Amino acid sequence: MSRKLLDLWVGFFVVIGIAALLFLALRVGNLSSANFAETYPLIAKFDNIGGLKVRGPVKSAGVVVGRVADIRFDPQTYEALVTLTIDGRYQFPKDTFASILTAGLLGEQYVGLDAGGDDKMLKPGDVFAKTQSAVVLEKLIGQFMFNKAAEGTEPK
Repeated sequence: MSRKLLDLWVGFFVVIGIAALLFLALRVGNLSSANFAETYPLIAKFDNIGGLKVRGPVKSAGVVVGRVADIRFDPQTYEALVTLTIDGRYQFPKDTFASILTAGLLGEQYVGLDAGGDDKMLKPGDVFAKTQSAVVLEKLIGQFMFNKAAEGTEPK
């Protein structure tokens, strides 16, 4: 094998390796543009979003149906306004329930959609009527400790 042909093959494999690393980096960071499907926005209002982040998944029945597009604070109602982009293939009834859930005990937080039974579907830009905020682990532990301390001071 000549030196030029060997250099050509090495260069070819280096380019393929760099392309593979770029592909994996984009997939891990959820930045790939492989999904060209039409999307539509929906808005959910939460009292507490916990550790929810932009680009976080929106799931229904365990299937990713969209992403968190934007998180803002509403100074009039003192709530977090979360804009969700939902894949156009999926339509949800007007009485769909949006809640912030955690994958595992300490995993990432995502928005879970529980479909209702209404005949009318949500339209682009609609606001969810019912939402449930994130469960903050520190609050739960604090309440548990406070209740245990209160039980110890009660006369028996």
